[in-house]
Amino acid sequence: MAKKRISGKRAGAPSAPDGNAMGLTEAFHPIAPDGFTSSFSPVEDEGSSVADDELVVGRAGAFEEVDLADGAPVNDEGLAAGESFADEGAFEDFYAGRPVPDAKDARSIPDAKPLAVISETAVAAPVTKGKASGPRHGRHAAVPVEKDGKPAVPEYMRKSRRMRRILIVVIVLLIALLGATVYFGYQMLKTSDSTAVQQAQNAEQQTEAIGTDEADDAANEAVKTTTVPDLVSLLGLTQEEAVELLQHGAQVTGEPRAVNEEGNPIKTELRVALTAEPADSRTGTPTVFLGLNKKGKIIQAGYSTSTASLGYGALSFADAVRTENVIEKTLAEAGVTVSADDVVLPEDSAAYTTYDTDGKTITKEYCSFSGASDIGGTPHTWSAVLSYDYSMANASGNLADTVRTIFIYVNA
Repeated sequence: MAKKRISGKRAGAPSAPDGNAMGLTEAFHPIAPDGFTSSFSPVEDEGSSVADDELVVGRAGAFEEVDLADGAPVNDEGLAAGESFADEGAFEDFYAGRPVPDAKDARSIPDAKPLAVISETAVAAPVTKGKASGPRHGRHAAVPVEKDGKPAVPEYMRKSRRMRRILIVVIVLLIALLGATVYFGYQMLKTSDSTAVQQAQNAEQQTEAIGTDEADDAANEAVKTTTVPDLVSLLGLTQEEAVELLQHGAQVTGEPRAVNEEGNPIKTELRVALTAEPADSRTGTPTVFLGLNKKGKIIQAGYSTSTASLGYGALSFADAVRTENVIEKTLAEAGVTVSADDVVLPEDSAAYTTYDTDGKTITKEYCSFSGASDIGGTPHTWSAVLSYDYSMANASGNLADTVRTIFIYVNA
């Protein structure tokens, strides 16, 4: 496509006004809607325009090239190759819009074709051929915005965010599920252990229905390994005299404990371990307790050991009291005679039973007994405690780990 150039070297000096010159409205056809005149069409059809031609703007803001689509090369004066203006006056007349003389005039331009005139509207809005309306692309493309005026988030980023949210929710659910599994697994394990212990305890309690002979056989399964000391003989003695009388490796353990209770005649308490006696794996060495008054005389003597050391087997709590008479027999060995009517276990087991938080698992059975007895014509008071602690048994699931302990006391 040929391009005709409007050179800036002559356009910079406009010619003087000429009274014979015609105005633009007289010399040229009306301006088309696209801002260009419809006269001097570079093509044969009428009414065409140069709106689609490629226009190049120079540094000064004026058009330098106009494509007339005639296919002819142009020179620096904007004419076809081989043509030129006769002189400066012809050049100025031509571009000033004045009529150009015919070809015989000295100032004529042989075979020259008038150029299209570009209106000021076109200069203000140059058009480049090949640019079409529609959405722009590349780095100058318009950035889509949201309703609030903020830049729109690309679709791939939306999908990425959505996927991250889904992954976070899945991870949280998995962690919660894992925690719930661990918790309920632990609860089931604990419940199964407690159930096993409870079943064993129920089995023990069912032995209450067994006859006396069968209970005696069960009691004889354990072997007696210790002897209850004569506590009555210790009353009235000093600490040193009591230790010497006890024998069986008697040794005072720990520091004496002062008792400052108003109305309590006991002022000092001591513990004496019988180290020569076999020790129980759960309750330890059999121990004697001594209570001294302000004069240093023993006015209370006590003793504790495991029921297994006394020869009592794995009896239920109720059976040990009601059938085996553990309390009466142990006090008798200590020198205190007690009738069976003085040792009564409540009929309601809830009175001496402690349950775990679930309300079913037994953690402890504990009951105290007390009374008075005439010993050698002198009245004495006595007390006893039987304790079954199931804490270790519940933890291990083995009923054999139950700690069964008996305490007896005699007071002057």
